Amino acid sequence: MSAIVNSSIFKFLNDLKKNNTREWFAENKDYYLKEEQKIKDFFTAINKELSAIDNISGMKAYRIYRDIRFSKDKTPYKTYRSCSYKRATEALRGGYHLEITPRGSFLAAGFWQPNKEDLLRIRKEFELDSSYIENIVKNKEFATTFGGFHNRKSLKVAPTGFDKTHPNIDLIRKKDFIVLRKFTDKEVLSKDFHKTVISSFKTVRPFFDYMSDVLTTNLNGESILEE
Repeated sequence: MSAIVNSSIFKFLNDLKKNNTREWFAENKDYYLKEEQKIKDFFTAINKELSAIDNISGMKAYRIYRDIRFSKDKTPYKTYRSCSYKRATEALRGGYHLEITPRGSFLAAGFWQPNKEDLLRIRKEFELDSSYIENIVKNKEFATTFGGFHNRKSLKVAPTGFDKTHPNIDLIRKKDFIVLRKFTDKEVLSKDFHKTVISSFKTVRPFFDYMSDVLTTNLNGESILEE
């Protein structure tokens, strides 16, 4: 397993972007397989290091093939490579994500499109008290690494049953709770990039620990997990 991203992955993805057809891909299948193995080796190395600091149930390297059934964009292949890492057991919530692409690589962590039960529980928690999450987000290391929550999607109005004038309404209106860190190509190709990824993911842990506690208890702080 290699803990270094080889610059050849950027060349391959740039070539694919210019020639995103099934014909080109078929003619360059060996080229793809070689680069795919290299990037999967890197993802696997990250999984090993991440597993040393968190309880990870496994990694998922996403396929390069696009689902174009309902998309206006009919190009058949993704021009990025990505992988996610899932935390183990019902008691540990949240997930890690890493994406490598020319001039657009990033890592992310948090809660993307939580189910309606989890989302309601989170909103109820923030309605009751936002001091814990605000202290986490304002922590110097957390703020320096991520700059707060990624402003991806929020409701335009208050969710049903919530007061639109509530002082924590900006948190309550959120549909995702994600942090994100972007990287230049130079940073990705650095020999220390894997250390940066792991240290960034490590910075997320207080957020994950708090949210895991929220999502495994009721508003009285009583566990909802089956013993």
